[in-house]
Amino acid sequence: MKILLVGSGGREHALALGLQADPECSELHVAPGNPGIAQIATTHPLVITDNSAIVALAQKIGAELVVIGPEVPLVNGVADELRRVGIATFGPSKVAAQLEGSKTFAKEVMSDAGVPTAKSFTCTTQAEIENALDAFGAPYVVKDDGLAAGKGVVVTRDRAEALNHALACQRVVIEEYLDGPEVSLFGISDGQTILAMHPAQDFKRAGDNDAGPNTGGMGAYSPLPWAPSDIIEDTYKQVLAPMIAEMAARGTPFIGLLYAGLALTDHGTRVIEFNARFGDPETQVLIPRLATPLASLLYKAATGNLGDTKLQWRDDSAVTVVLAADGYPSAPKSGAPITSIPTIDQVQIFHAGTAMDGNGLVSAGGRVMTVTGIGSDLTEARNRAYRAISQIDLEGSFYRSDIALNASVAEKGN
Repeated sequence: MKILLVGSGGREHALALGLQADPECSELHVAPGNPGIAQIATTHPLVITDNSAIVALAQKIGAELVVIGPEVPLVNGVADELRRVGIATFGPSKVAAQLEGSKTFAKEVMSDAGVPTAKSFTCTTQAEIENALDAFGAPYVVKDDGLAAGKGVVVTRDRAEALNHALACQRVVIEEYLDGPEVSLFGISDGQTILAMHPAQDFKRAGDNDAGPNTGGMGAYSPLPWAPSDIIEDTYKQVLAPMIAEMAARGTPFIGLLYAGLALTDHGTRVIEFNARFGDPETQVLIPRLATPLASLLYKAATGNLGDTKLQWRDDSAVTVVLAADGYPSAPKSGAPITSIPTIDQVQIFHAGTAMDGNGLVSAGGRVMTVTGIGSDLTEARNRAYRAISQIDLEGSFYRSDIALNASVAEKGN
């Protein structure tokens, strides 16, 4: 099977490794890719906002499956255009991708589907914003209604900060604060059936102990030894299956990866947000643990044939840590050389914001690399990830030192 994967980040590097490992994958093409992906697949220069260019490339290489990594081309409707020319595509339609593209749309679908989520107001004027902030009180949760590359959410006790962020958005969703640990749980859907993956937990704040600004994610781990034993089944019944059924009932079936960001509150599971694609950096811990052949799985989903497929998982634990560029997330510096990348058994290094210049590998984005350690438990996986990331030389770079720390300590205590 010839496969085209669209995207260039750490998530796509992890997906590329998973796709390539499946014997059903005869050719793997990635556009635009990055220097790490280029070592295992054929890469093609491409602007991911150009739907016609994506379709043309898929037709040129004879792609039998196209996997869309990032959210922007999905919200732009590229999956519709690929399906229109008869190419199996893993990724939701333009309408279905609005589950990520519009917080308000997602709230409406959740309401119709009976899916538990935070109470909220959608606001477009300062008066509406101020009334909503006063209605919920601190901590204030303020979300840009549209796509914001993982940086559209502010959670703060500072009312002025909340107000300023809200006013900077054309349309904003203000909601009640959900207290409790946050979990990411993905589902793979063919439009009618959805398979729940194992949960993961990511770390959004830039600094240790959840200090600093929100980011696209500074690390993740899986499995979650502290999570309720029925979290997968419960999320399937309360969240994933009702959402897929509601989208199908609307005549806009969701085909692809439905990412549920959850809060485990004292009152039960509540949905924080949905994404319409694999999450980053959670993908970098989930794909190494997934034993089910990935290319075959995504093709079944893209062609409406998941049926009674069961996901198989390795017993290993995985911890991924993000190496961020100096100045991330507000003003990351690019162009700095990256050297001393180690090769360590049971460690996978995924490129994200990297590029090649005349002298070698350089930084080219805020989150430069993710380093995933695999181990028999979280402690072993952490040790491998941190041993590897500490050896990478990138001036001014930084990473959190506490990814999965509390979970690994708790795991040892059980």
